[in-house]
Amino acid sequence: MPLGAIIICLQIRFYCLQNRGSGASLMAKAAMNSHAPALYSLAVIQFNGSGGTKNDKDLRAGVALCARAAFLGHIDALRELGHCLQDGYGVKLNVTEGRRFLVQANARELAAVLSAGNTKRPWLTWSHHPVTHPRLRSGCPLMSDYGCNVPAPDAHPASQFMSEWFDIRGGFPGPDMRLCSHSGCGRPETRRHEFRRCSVCGLVNYCSRACQALDWKFRHKAECATVERWLDDDGEGVAGENDGGGDDGVMMVNS
Repeated sequence: MPLGAIIICLQIRFYCLQNRGSGASLMAKAAMNSHAPALYSLAVIQFNGSGGTKNDKDLRAGVALCARAAFLGHIDALRELGHCLQDGYGVKLNVTEGRRFLVQANARELAAVLSAGNTKRPWLTWSHHPVTHPRLRSGCPLMSDYGCNVPAPDAHPASQFMSEWFDIRGGFPGPDMRLCSHSGCGRPETRRHEFRRCSVCGLVNYCSRACQALDWKFRHKAECATVERWLDDDGEGVAGENDGGGDDGVMMVNS
């Protein structure tokens, strides 16, 4: 089976069919064979404790899996690793190294677009001023920070399938559970308040720091508005799993 098809099947088994044990076991086998997307998927599961409780989170394991996937060329893993280093999340704080990894992720993203051979529209346009309107979906959200506009990458087929799977089922993976708010992801929560919420508005949630960074520059920066508190269905304030707004329970939004 082609490697691309493997990760689609594994994510469907774990997230859509809710066969957690079998899906994670098969992902682990693929990861042992240095399959970068499987390594990154396992990293996200470890960061969130997906399929278990919040006590099942293993941040160090998530960072280690990201590092391995990044070494194998996985761009999202490299971006996630950069944010972990910048935030000191599951690894010793190293802002300089984190920023270096984020620059590398942007460079690899640009190289991937340039090597795609798309002749239907310009690969790359430059502006003397960075693109400031997050709703401009024609360009890569991170490279636009540097005045560089490249076509936005297509969502991974596994992400597209999961988004469509849950969309035809009402858009929610279960009672009081939501999908990652980054449109290119498709990962669902496996328990209530599994994903970190935006600490400013509380209206969006993300499975990873990489998804949060992409969605912030791609869309959410134009929509985010401060609220004093958000309520769950029982009328009680929710700030992620660490009620009270701890760093682990809330996805911090950087301007």
